Amino acid sequence: MKRDIKKRLKEDEFVSGMNRFMRFVRTWEREILIAAAAAAAVLLLFLGFQYLKAQQVKRDSRTAGEILDLRSGLAAKPENAAQLEKLGGKGKFSLVSSVGLATYWVEQGQLDKAQAALANIKDETKDFFYYQARDLSAQIAILKGDYDKAIDLLKKIEDEKPKDYLLDAILFRHAEALEKKGDIPEALKLYKTLQTDYPQSYFGYDASLKVKKLEAAK
Repeated sequence: MKRDIKKRLKEDEFVSGMNRFMRFVRTWEREILIAAAAAAAVLLLFLGFQYLKAQQVKRDSRTAGEILDLRSGLAAKPENAAQLEKLGGKGKFSLVSSVGLATYWVEQGQLDKAQAALANIKDETKDFFYYQARDLSAQIAILKGDYDKAIDLLKKIEDEKPKDYLLDAILFRHAEALEKKGDIPEALKLYKTLQTDYPQSYFGYDASLKVKKLEAAK
């Protein structure tokens, strides 16, 4: 008997709870539908964003691979230069393409073409490739004998102190430009700074050799 009573009480509680829930749903039906629609819209936006992101990663991977393939094949297929030049004008890998093309032209001794490949680089994203492009521009200026331009480019990099680029390489090229320009005291000073601050690096070692050579020539 008691079991039957308990069972009926539980059933009554369940029915009562369902009735309260249904009344709540009927009362707030419009608000619930709006909230559900909003949640569905957010979910769809999120899924759409994830899809677009995945597609962008695929496109970026294909573009990066295309640039590397074109650059590695330039020696055998010089006509690839036109395609690299085209890729250098747009997209997030434009810097990679421009640097690759400029490096190829430097290897070919075509300094004007190398300079032109780097001419339209903007200051929007200062990442590794940006500083590599600026460094290469300075090296081209040194090769062309435009030491003041090279020094100006290198000083700007030094002032910005990029975390993702080798500052000792920049300092060495700065000293090298000063030496070639004939400003031996300033070049020697910078070589000594390299020798002291970067004793274990490749450029620090080369700076030590430069110091010995310049001091012996006094």
